[in-house]
Amino acid sequence: MQIKKGELVAIVGSSGSGKSTLLNMLGGLDKPSAGSLIVNGRNLLKFNEEDYMLYKRNVVGFVWQNNARNLVPYLTAVQNVELPMLLQNQKNRRERALELLDAVGLSKRVNSRLDQMSGGEQQRVAIAISLANNPSILLADEPTGSVDTKTSDQILGVFKELNRTKGITIVIVTHDLRLAKKIDRVIAIRDGRTSSEIIKKSHAEIMRESKKLGEEYATEEEAAAALEAADEDYVSEELVVLDRTGRLQLPKEYLEALGIKGGSRVKADLDKEAERIYIKKAE
Repeated sequence: MQIKKGELVAIVGSSGSGKSTLLNMLGGLDKPSAGSLIVNGRNLLKFNEEDYMLYKRNVVGFVWQNNARNLVPYLTAVQNVELPMLLQNQKNRRERALELLDAVGLSKRVNSRLDQMSGGEQQRVAIAISLANNPSILLADEPTGSVDTKTSDQILGVFKELNRTKGITIVIVTHDLRLAKKIDRVIAIRDGRTSSEIIKKSHAEIMRESKKLGEEYATEEEAAAALEAADEDYVSEELVVLDRTGRLQLPKEYLEALGIKGGSRVKADLDKEAERIYIKKAE
C-alpha cells in the first residue's frame, strides 16, 4: 500500500480485518513486528522510544471515534485546543487555537463548554485538537461512527477542506461505506491484506490522461469547454491489489458467481495478446 503526500484516503474493512491495527501503527501507537512501514522516508520499524515520541509529537495528529479521548469536558472549546500546546509550551497558543477552531467551522463556539455542544461540534473540536501540533499526517479512526448522516457529511466536509487548503495527508478508517463512497480513493482490507482499491476520477481527469484529447476537438476552446463540463461527472473504478509476492484477493461476489470457495483450486490462463488472465474453476 502506498499513500502519496497530500492524499485523502479511506480504509474500509470488516471488524478484525486489520484496519485499526494499521492506523495504530501509522500513528506510532503500535510497533510493527516485521516488514516495513515507511513514513516521510523513515522506517518506523527501526524507531526507538525517542523517535516514536518525536514522531507522535511532530508528524501525526489523531482523531478518535470516542472523542472523550481528545476532550476535557469541563473546559471550553478554545481551552481544549490550547491544552496540548500548553503541555508543549508553545507560544501564541490562543491565536493558534482560535485559528484552528475557525478552520473547522467553530469560530462562534470558541467559549462554549463541551456540554453545551452537539456531538458533531465536539468531534470538530477534536479535529482542531489533532491539528494543534501542525501535523503533516492526520489519522481518523471511525470519526463519524457516533453521529447522524447530516453531521457525518459535515465532518467529512471539514476533512476535505483541510486536505484542500492545508495539504495535510488524511487517512480515515471507517465501516461507513456511504461515507467512503464520497472519498476519491478507498482501500479495502481483508484478513490483514489490502484486497482492492476504488479510485474515483472525473471524466476530465480521464480525458487529460488520454492522449486523444487533441484529436477529438478541433480547437483548444472546444477541448477546454469539454473539460469544464466533464469536471462535474465522476466514474469509479475498482482495482484488485497484488502484493509483493504476486498474490491477490478476488472480490467475494466474483467467487460466489463462479461457485468458487476459499481453498478451492482454480485454473489460470494467460492471453498475452488481449493482456488478460482468465481464471476458472478447476474440474
